[in-house]
Amino acid sequence: MFDLATRDIKYISGVGPQKATILNKELEIYSLHDLLYYFPYKYVDRSRIYYIQEIDGNMPYIQLKGKILGFETFGEGRQRRLTAHFSDGTGGVDLVWFQGIKYILQKYKLHEEYIIFGKPSVFNGRINVAHPDIDKADELKLSTVGLQPYYNTTEKMKRCFLNSHAIEKMMTTVIQQIQEPLAETLSPKILADHHLMPLTEALRNIHFPASPDLLRRAEYRLKFEELFYVQLNILRYAKDRQRRYRGYVFEKVGNVFNTFYTQNLPFQLTGAQKRVLKEIRNDVGSGRQMNRLLQGDVGSGKTLVALMSMLLALDNGYQACMMAPTEILANQHYETIKELLFGMDIRVELLTGSVKGKKRQAILSGLLTGEVRILIGTHAVIEDTVNFSSLGFVVIDEQHRFGVAQRARLWNKNTQPPHVLVMTATPIPRTLAMTLYGDLDVSVIDELPPGRKPIATIHQFDNRRETLYRSVHKQIEEGRQVYIVYPLIKESEKIDLKNLEEGYQYIQEEFHKYTVCKVHGKMKSAEKDAQMQLFVSGEAKIMVATTVIEVGVNVPNASVMIIENAERFGLSQLHQLRGRVGRGAEQSYCILVTNYKLTEDTRKRLEIMVRTNDGFEIAEADLKLRGPGDLEGTQQSGVAFDLKIADIARDGQLLQYVRSIAEDIVEHDPMAQQPENEILWRQLKTLRKSNVNWAAIS
Repeated sequence: MFDLATRDIKYISGVGPQKATILNKELEIYSLHDLLYYFPYKYVDRSRIYYIQEIDGNMPYIQLKGKILGFETFGEGRQRRLTAHFSDGTGGVDLVWFQGIKYILQKYKLHEEYIIFGKPSVFNGRINVAHPDIDKADELKLSTVGLQPYYNTTEKMKRCFLNSHAIEKMMTTVIQQIQEPLAETLSPKILADHHLMPLTEALRNIHFPASPDLLRRAEYRLKFEELFYVQLNILRYAKDRQRRYRGYVFEKVGNVFNTFYTQNLPFQLTGAQKRVLKEIRNDVGSGRQMNRLLQGDVGSGKTLVALMSMLLALDNGYQACMMAPTEILANQHYETIKELLFGMDIRVELLTGSVKGKKRQAILSGLLTGEVRILIGTHAVIEDTVNFSSLGFVVIDEQHRFGVAQRARLWNKNTQPPHVLVMTATPIPRTLAMTLYGDLDVSVIDELPPGRKPIATIHQFDNRRETLYRSVHKQIEEGRQVYIVYPLIKESEKIDLKNLEEGYQYIQEEFHKYTVCKVHGKMKSAEKDAQMQLFVSGEAKIMVATTVIEVGVNVPNASVMIIENAERFGLSQLHQLRGRVGRGAEQSYCILVTNYKLTEDTRKRLEIMVRTNDGFEIAEADLKLRGPGDLEGTQQSGVAFDLKIADIARDGQLLQYVRSIAEDIVEHDPMAQQPENEILWRQLKTLRKSNVNWAAIS
């Protein structure tokens, strides 16, 4: 059997050690297998040859057949360029090179027939083709070229003559070496049931498609396989965990829960909150360890659901704990929960990095005796010095800031892992949730508590400031507070900070009667907290800030959110920022300020924001506009595997389809022993070994 994975690319003809090193570094291609799985990003039809008299400078890629009549060089040093005058008898074009001039002059001869391929443009009234692909006319069989593949390459690769054409040549060599079929990676049953092309044929057609139809079938086969193994991996892992870890059984709903429900509940639960509580109760009573993701927009009442779930643990003799990503957020949860439990005899403590000395000792010993029944804190909670007498329930806020490894450390706080509820206000599209958090069951709170009004969102151009500030004055006179947010993006950090400072001074002049505070990520923690406090206490009426306020500041009195340069924010980010207002009963406003020059994409983003408050609709749109790679938050939790051909945004339907197939297999073959699935389990094992990240998603 021809084993691609063990053959080093440096032995392909024309590659050698030097180019191999560049491929290793730039694209992580080491073996023939890695190379074959480096797929083209587009295809260009090369079956047709044009006459020079038919072409103009606005056409996409074209192909010409003719001869080089002469070479000329222009300019000196770095400005030097080589021009070849090329003609086919119907007219002439210039071929231009800015690099590799010596090589070109040696390689191509005058008056020999070549086929050139490239993108025409116009320079000084003449048609130009820069850095064309050139082949000898008698060596290039056009009927076999058909759809030509294009591969992404980096600047560094291009400088070493490793352009798309060079990769294509390597692919040709490798594909020609495959004389017999490669070992199949899907079982015969799956191939037959789902009408999938065999692997060898799919790989051949993805690089050199004989027709558009074969290309479509090859893509389908490879996407199917990629998404299928991602899902099989997650589901197998979840099933294993269910088998391995028993969960604590919370048998009763007791006194603590009932007292809270009848006496302390601040308002009627919404239908969605009741539904989610029921799902959680079923989980904690089932004997399985719960791992549930709770999604809900900002202000939908997730904290209340989390608290009531923790009270179930208390009723059954267990302790509960809640982790938040920042001290400000941990403090806020602590205050909220103390207030909700007012008058009930439950010891709640707050543990963050700044709790030290005797106070810290008292909390740690209270945890060991079981007197501290609810602990709220930051990462400090998972430090080795923190131990519980019987931890039964854990709530993690803002999941994407806690990796899977940190979740696992929590499990070691007890003989059996506690039940885990992960909360996130970042709505994650279903398709992405199935992939990122495939090991978690998902609950959604999709209605707002009674009395909340949807936030009115307005898009305004920045030449209308006067009217904007007039309305802000009016809001402040009515006793409201205002956020003004500026972008702070790494690439242009200096300019951004300058804009923020200038904006801050301008706002201070415009609103000189009021206190204005400012917050940005470059400030020291203490300074930041002091400024936040001014706003939370109501002393400052306006907060000028960068996106550090995205997560967690709860100021019910703030009813206006102005986002400057809104065109520079992603959809999810805009939605998160908007969620900072609208927490009280008053009508709230979010104003997106931009200049007139907007790209089509930006216009779409702003239109979606103005049209809807639904976080899930926004997340789906964001996924389509930006692709999964930069989804807010997924970067940190890492889509832990590298999708080479499938695209979560576009292949959502296929993802759901293959998930059901994988579910079926895990259900019927939980111990991975059935002979007909042997190929599948073996391939999964190989993938987990070969790609470090596969194991990481479990």
